[in-house]
Amino acid sequence: QVQLVESGGGFVQAGGSLKLSCAVSGSIFSINNMGWYRQAPGKQRELVAVISSGGGTNYAGSAKGRFAISRDNTKNTVYLQMNSLKSEDTAVYFCNAAGVTTVARTYVNNYWGQGTQVTVSS
Repeated sequence: QVQLVESGGGFVQAGGSLKLSCAVSGSIFSINNMGWYRQAPGKQRELVAVISSGGGTNYAGSAKGRFAISRDNTKNTVYLQMNSLKSEDTAVYFCNAAGVTTVARTYVNNYWGQGTQVTVSS
């Protein structure tokens, strides 16, 4: 069974930094894209950043220049380094694994983590 476990959320003052981690467990053969999304109260879930298996990245405009996504394919783990945090970054951050192939060669389009709260005080 594939599971995504996020960690690293918390409370930080504006201008501070946090690093999120998401480990994908299970009998994984490969993962195409790994990414981070966020959902603020009363708003839709939105993309923050995504990274392909080859290391290509894509960021939301609000994250460019402040956030950095990376992954360790040997650990099936994705990270999000968040710097210069603003109050508008406050949200629940969700990890996503897209295009997952298991050792048994089953394929699932999307897995989601449970989310981790990030709160930035101004």
